[in-house]
Amino acid sequence: MITTNDKKLKLTINERRIISLEYDGYETLVSPSPVFRAGFRKKYGALIEISAEDAASVKCDGDTFTFRGFPIPVAVKIGFTADDKISVYAEVENSSDSALEWIIPAPLAVKPLCNDGGEEGSYLLLPYNEGALVDSVSKIPPFPIKYPSYGCLPVFPNMMFAQLASYLFSCNGADGYINVFTPDKKRGFKEINDRNGELYIKLYCGGDFGESIKVGYPLVVSGGKGGWEKSVDLYKEWFEQNLPAGAKKSKDNTSLPEWYDKNTVVVSYPVRGVHDMDEMKPNALFPYENALPHLDNVYYRTKMRPLALLMHWEGTAPWAPPYVMPPYGEESFYNFRDELHRRGFMLGVYCSGFGFTERSNLITDFDLTEKIKNENLLSAMCAGPDGKVVKSEICPGQRSGYDTCPACKKGRELLTEAYTPLFSAGIDYAQILDQNHGGGQYLCYGRDHGHAPTPGPWMTENMADMLSDWKNKAGKMLLGCESAAAEPFIGSLPLSDNRYELNYNLGRPVPLYAYLYHEYLRNFMGNQVSCPLPQTTDALIYRLAYSFAAGDIPTVILTPDGNISPAWGTRDFSVMPDKDEVLSFLFACSTAFDNGLSSFLTHGKMIIPPDFKCKAAKFGDRLPEIIMTAWEYEGKKTAVLINPFDKTAECEFDGKKIVINGRKIIKIDL
Repeated sequence: MITTNDKKLKLTINERRIISLEYDGYETLVSPSPVFRAGFRKKYGALIEISAEDAASVKCDGDTFTFRGFPIPVAVKIGFTADDKISVYAEVENSSDSALEWIIPAPLAVKPLCNDGGEEGSYLLLPYNEGALVDSVSKIPPFPIKYPSYGCLPVFPNMMFAQLASYLFSCNGADGYINVFTPDKKRGFKEINDRNGELYIKLYCGGDFGESIKVGYPLVVSGGKGGWEKSVDLYKEWFEQNLPAGAKKSKDNTSLPEWYDKNTVVVSYPVRGVHDMDEMKPNALFPYENALPHLDNVYYRTKMRPLALLMHWEGTAPWAPPYVMPPYGEESFYNFRDELHRRGFMLGVYCSGFGFTERSNLITDFDLTEKIKNENLLSAMCAGPDGKVVKSEICPGQRSGYDTCPACKKGRELLTEAYTPLFSAGIDYAQILDQNHGGGQYLCYGRDHGHAPTPGPWMTENMADMLSDWKNKAGKMLLGCESAAAEPFIGSLPLSDNRYELNYNLGRPVPLYAYLYHEYLRNFMGNQVSCPLPQTTDALIYRLAYSFAAGDIPTVILTPDGNISPAWGTRDFSVMPDKDEVLSFLFACSTAFDNGLSSFLTHGKMIIPPDFKCKAAKFGDRLPEIIMTAWEYEGKKTAVLINPFDKTAECEFDGKKIVINGRKIIKIDL
């Protein structure tokens, strides 16, 4: 048995299996699991998986176990140490002709979640998009981690922005947690997941064929009492002591433009069509100047400066990366930019990441088939374990093409050549990595690219280097990505499309991202694509309130006639939010921001709030009717409470009953 100093966290192993993990007498596991799992890649592409249960022999030396006798000539050493937490170390001696692709130390078969038949209060906290309390493992996207990559994967650095996960439970009448994280300063590629009844962090090692590997950091297992915020405090402490390159607190970051911490609203819309798969004919917002009256009205009604964030503006074809410049309707585009700047407004554009489009399915005359053939560009594309390049599975409805490998010389040249003209366009923001969630790249096994033949830390190192170079070239133009920027890239991607609305599919969004990182950057609410909530005024204002309380910039999506859409991708406009109510609520946010909240919501540190209870929202039994966050800035603490509905609501806050009128925001000093 391995126990922490306080004797509360106890891990029991019977050589090959983890059979128990107790915290303060509460058993958190439902069944045994192997001490490790590992995957080895053969030169011809096949994956061989082994686990501790496959070993013919186990040697125990104190709290270190060495496993031998597998179908391939390898030995796996797993060691355990304990202080106020339990650390698990992994090492592989490789005498085979295979490459160690990944290893999972100490997968944990935690008890079922609340919607899987488990106890009320049993959740997984995952750093997915922005942070989610997952109430059923069946809701975690089931896509395998494979080549070619799919965009919506639970991997870090990608849609998973941090190297952690927590199992939350109720213990002796109090909230308890088990947290796992990896203090990996290189912040290498990992899967963070719960599959087949096991919670795990899969460490991709980037091994070469026949290479032995000693993982340079442990898997850390800790336990304690408290909610989701408390469960990640150990990781937060590690992060602040080991900042990624380029990360600075935003209040001290002189590279940010003056508008970064100002009272802003993102106003996003297409200039061609009304959704991603529509005919790409100009709509009523083209020429670009046609949007100015609508943007003026948003500013007049809300007193928030608009950042006009354009879709379908590319002069090539919409969502057909990497080539975007010159813009569609070039003269009108630059006139529009200048008119926005004259008003003190900002201009931004969506781009589409690292895909390389062979053919557009939206603009049929965009065809780079001959260019790919004549310039042998497949050599710059992500390849599979067998060395073959196949078509991308990212947004195949919009385009047909491949995933560029930015870690090979030719791939990086292609991407830099395509996006460099954007850096001098005089605009304020580019979501340059839409479809590259979190700023991560996709899986590549190319053996002539100059990187390891298996996924691993090289992916993060390359991306961080390239994004830093792009940031320097872009100057005051901010760069961002789809979903919140993953931890290694927050120094280069200081404003991103935080698609927390996807977490309504997993259970309940929680502002984990802001809790860990908000002093270093903020995001915007995002275009809210695929939001599962109703297309009602209340549901949109609820999302706006959540985003505002989390310190993010609110977002509205315009229809071509200047109305407010429920979310990007909407095709049925028969039910629409009430524009006047939405703008009135944004004015309330604007007023609260200017009257004491601005420093907290732009540069503040999110803190654990006082005790808080309220009823559930009418469209989600696990969503609170009143939204609340707490902040600290320069020694002062405050809480933000928002009633997003049009009727009076009440809550219990810090032991006191509080009544909040409809659509109102209150600030309570702590």
